[in-house]
Amino acid sequence: MGDEGVGVHVVRALEKLPLPANVECLDGGTGGFILLEPLQSADHIILIDATDDGNPPGTVTRTTPRFSQEYPPTLTAHDIGVKDLLDAFYMHSGERQVVLYAISIDPRQPISMDLSPACTAARDEAARLIAAELNQAC
Repeated sequence: MGDEGVGVHVVRALEKLPLPANVECLDGGTGGFILLEPLQSADHIILIDATDDGNPPGTVTRTTPRFSQEYPPTLTAHDIGVKDLLDAFYMHSGERQVVLYAISIDPRQPISMDLSPACTAARDEAARLIAAELNQAC
């Protein structure tokens, strides 16, 4: 809902862009550990999530978190948090790198089905950055 769902909006925007044939966009929704299998079968992993990290709403940050303390404070309705999912992934899957695009939001925003103007711009920026990264890597 609202800016907390910005990751879904980025995935939808990515699906409209030219991407390499071997790229699969997956809306993880609130899947929790259900996402572990798709993560384990992927060669290159990019996750997108909303965060309350103190940055202005709409800030797009690219990180490669490896340990729990490196994860930004994500805000999702997942059955489990992104930290828990990635910890389980790293324990079972070894050394593959996960890239996380975190988009800063204001969690005190009014409830809405739409993105704020700042997150609409962040959606477009994140999709552009991710598409460029995928086209270069694949």
